[in-house]
Amino acid sequence: MGNREILATFKHRAVLVLGDLMVDEYIWGRVSRISPEAPVPVVEVTHESLRVGGAANVAANLRGLGAQVHVVGVVGSDPPGERLVHELELLGIKADGVVVDRDRPTTIKTRVVAGSQHVVRFDREDPGDLHPGTTRRLLEHVRERLPHVHALLISDYAKGVVTPGLVRHVLPLARRLDKIVTVDPKIRHFTLFKRATAVAPNHYEAAAAAGAVIRNQDDLVRVGGRLLKRLQAEALLVTRGEQGMSLFERGGAVHHISAVAKEVYDVTGAGDTVMSALTLALAAGATMREAAVIANHAAGVVVGKVGTAVVTRAELQAALRSDRRP
Repeated sequence: MGNREILATFKHRAVLVLGDLMVDEYIWGRVSRISPEAPVPVVEVTHESLRVGGAANVAANLRGLGAQVHVVGVVGSDPPGERLVHELELLGIKADGVVVDRDRPTTIKTRVVAGSQHVVRFDREDPGDLHPGTTRRLLEHVRERLPHVHALLISDYAKGVVTPGLVRHVLPLARRLDKIVTVDPKIRHFTLFKRATAVAPNHYEAAAAAGAVIRNQDDLVRVGGRLLKRLQAEALLVTRGEQGMSLFERGGAVHHISAVAKEVYDVTGAGDTVMSALTLALAAGATMREAAVIANHAAGVVVGKVGTAVVTRAELQAALRSDRRP
């Protein structure tokens, strides 16, 4: 199956996203002087904007690529939570699986950007585990929606939604239904995701999970093989920033995929884009290596944009078409 056929199939696929929903708030401005009160820049604010972040950005990328998307997650009983759900619905994402928790705030990451320079970020969140009743409601939503999708994407930002209790129910259910399961993991939950289809940590997370230091490609290969064996997954995809990605497949195959970005403006949300494109390509019938190459090109597009961003199917198709490498 070629890239054109894979991408054409995207609109016929449905994905369930389970994970930590966030609001990405941006304060945009310019800097022309240093504060007399402290050696810090004074940002003259020009405008502000809100974008969906975390697992919500994963969902937005899936939708941008043409998929039907269902979201299961948690927001607070507050205006940012209402805005986040509204934005998801405006994108055509089914957000009736989002649970409102009155005991915790919606997670908000606020970034101050001067020109194209990221000045500072501050977070408002409660990363503690959810109340058992909230977890039960999430599980009910997953059980209701999982039979009707082609893949489950777990987006773990360690903000309290992806817990051992939830994962231990969700993964066996997905296996029984023979669903593709992809995971963007955090270190504290790494071993929970055994027997997933594909797990995609970045190289820092992979090194920490393996208790090793990655100094060179030989170290990387050892770490990748060790983690793949521990997870018993079909594949491990280690994202490596400007060095691209490394794919480790069950059976021993290792593929190092070079980055394709021509200009990098902002890596915010690039991992979300990788997960979205990888999952959707697998759901569309791509091989693991084909899916990884497609995800790599998707990341190359999104890092050329400032702030949390989405890659569209047209942009991805153009990027794949323009890549002349053998």
